Amino acid sequence: MKRWIPWTIAAVALALVAAGALRAIGARKAQQQALSAPAAKEVVMQIAADELWTAQRQRLPLTLPITGTVRAVQSAVIKARVPGELQGLELREGDSVRAGQIVARIDPTESQARVRQAQEQADAARAQVDIAQRQFSNNRALVEQGFISRTALETSQASLSAAQASHQAALAAVDVARKALADTVLRSPLAGQVSQRLAQNGERVAVEARILEVVDLARLELEAQLAPADAAAVRVGQKAQLAIEGTDQGVQATVVRINPSAQAASRAVPVYLAIEQDARAPALRHGLFLQGRLDVGEAERVVVPLESVRIDQPEPYVQVVESGRVAHRKVRTLERLQAQGQSLAAVQGLPEGAQVLAGSVGALPQGTALQLPGQAPAAAASAPARRP
Repeated sequence: MKRWIPWTIAAVALALVAAGALRAIGARKAQQQALSAPAAKEVVMQIAADELWTAQRQRLPLTLPITGTVRAVQSAVIKARVPGELQGLELREGDSVRAGQIVARIDPTESQARVRQAQEQADAARAQVDIAQRQFSNNRALVEQGFISRTALETSQASLSAAQASHQAALAAVDVARKALADTVLRSPLAGQVSQRLAQNGERVAVEARILEVVDLARLELEAQLAPADAAAVRVGQKAQLAIEGTDQGVQATVVRINPSAQAASRAVPVYLAIEQDARAPALRHGLFLQGRLDVGEAERVVVPLESVRIDQPEPYVQVVESGRVAHRKVRTLERLQAQGQSLAAVQGLPEGAQVLAGSVGALPQGTALQLPGQAPAAAASAPARRP
């Protein structure tokens, strides 16, 4: 074995040990320099006067959003009461009708024949009553003279009673036939306008077939469906401000009835509002859709600008100033309103008097130092940061 090889190995090992020692010494010096260096200056966010809002408690009107369909208080569907061919239907949608006006007829030929048939049967029954009456009178005279037994008299009495009953039944049949004949004439039960024509002349209609729908636009109401939580605050007499969908024409309405039962499928509670109509109100029609807000009272609420309520986290929150730093406070939005020329939100979970940052400030991490209006920057702090 050559003698220079062990010396070479020893030299390499010594070099490696020396390099490790130098690295350790360098790291130690770097750590000491880092500890001795001055601390980095904290960035302070400068806040303008118009970027701060003091949470205020205000007395606000409580309203509920409400939507529904306009319904005529009085409406009727004219139906056929007897089967037959429809005749004389001249009215169309939009035509006016009077209460009791004849609007159409059902071919009366068959009904007239039934009246004559029933009347003939009643006349025949009357003749049988006359025959039984004469027989009873004769038998009564014969019994008094002792020519026949009293049993024969009782038999004639029973025959007379049966004939009289048959006659009364025949008269009732005449009344039924006459009623069917009268039902061939269709009349409007109320004054109003035709909203639907559902049959045509010449059609053979069945019993209960729909012929016309008539609505009275003199009295209209709104039928709205409210959630159970909202319906609990609704009372008869409360006012609502409504508008036709897609327009700004205002309509006034008043709660007149509240359904005592909720809908089985949706659990919504139907509420009915009487619509106030005057010369200034827009022309309303049966079936129109209205939307608006229902006034349900007043309450004191803490309000903040709507833009200050941030939703970039799982729960809504606002950024407030606490001890010169940013803090996040979770809130629940109750109502929205317009006041003081801006959109406000009534919130729950924020104390009155809290200093809230405007939405224009943007999202800031919790603990961010702030320089408020009129406040001098801290001596150890750097110059206030500027937002782009």
